[in-house]
Amino acid sequence: MDNNNKADVIYIEDKDGDDLPCEILAQFEMEGKSYVALLPQGQEEEVYLFGYKETGDRAELSEIKSNDEYESVSEAFFTLY
Repeated sequence: MDNNNKADVIYIEDKDGDDLPCEILAQFEMEGKSYVALLPQGQEEEVYLFGYKETGDRAELSEIKSNDEYESVSEAFFTLY
C-alpha cells in the first residue's frame, strides 16, 4: 500500500457478482495474522474486515469464518483506529 495522500482502493466482489470499490482503511496484525479493514465507497457506516496476505505483487483476502475471531479482530480494529 502506498503512503501518499491518495487513498488506496481495491475491488471486491459483492453478493451480486459486481465489483465494489473499497478504500483500505487499515492493515494490522493480531496474534500473528494480518488483517485489513475496508470501507466500501458510498457506504460510510460499514467497515468490512478480512484476513489479508500478500503474495508477491498480489493481495489475497480471506473471509473471517469464526465468530470469535471476527469479534476479536473487530475489537482490535476499533481500539486501534
